[in-house]
Amino acid sequence: MSSASKILLPSMMCADFGCLANEVSSLEAAGADGFHLDLMDGTFVPNYGMGLQDIAWICKNANIPCDVHMMVENPGRYVDKFVALGARVIYVHPEADPHVARTLATIRELGAKAGIAINPGTSFAAVEPVLSLCDYVLAMTVNPGFAGQAWLDFVNPKLEQLVAASHEGSNSYEVVVDGNCSPERIAQASAMGVAGFVLGTAGLFGHGDYKTSMDALRAL
Repeated sequence: MSSASKILLPSMMCADFGCLANEVSSLEAAGADGFHLDLMDGTFVPNYGMGLQDIAWICKNANIPCDVHMMVENPGRYVDKFVALGARVIYVHPEADPHVARTLATIRELGAKAGIAINPGTSFAAVEPVLSLCDYVLAMTVNPGFAGQAWLDFVNPKLEQLVAASHEGSNSYEVVVDGNCSPERIAQASAMGVAGFVLGTAGLFGHGDYKTSMDALRAL
């Protein structure tokens, strides 16, 4: 991932799959730092996300890093598959994994960066014990599974806690926000110290030229 002041990650679930090659090259040219790829199983979240073939194609053809956000039950069963496909960061939900510490360790052993994704209703205290095993923390500001939801303000204090703890003790992770990342919310979260943003329909897709939009977001 980029070490720039903001990490901007287009959510490829929102891309136009009728011209995916053009979408990938256009987003790279616009300055995206990586691609965010959503995997859903219809069980952990009531929806289905990108298919295995979609993820494999983007990982193979992208010139920037790809992360996979695993919104699935027992994600530890699948992390080797997605690392083998080329994913550089793997996010797993502790709410869906009874052995999340082992899964995070496995991701690192396989050569990828390890991350946890935290549902809005999951507290900072619930994940604090495994933060030292993470390279990234993906804080959900909406309930996972669907684009276009409103930002849940009660998550804001947790964002501040995650940022404050990100480089304390043995912790060394970056905080990324996923959910309704509009320009206004990116400005708000940037002021808290959030490093990265998953860009969907609130701030990138459907808002005209990708480079113009991304330059404006980076300048906030």
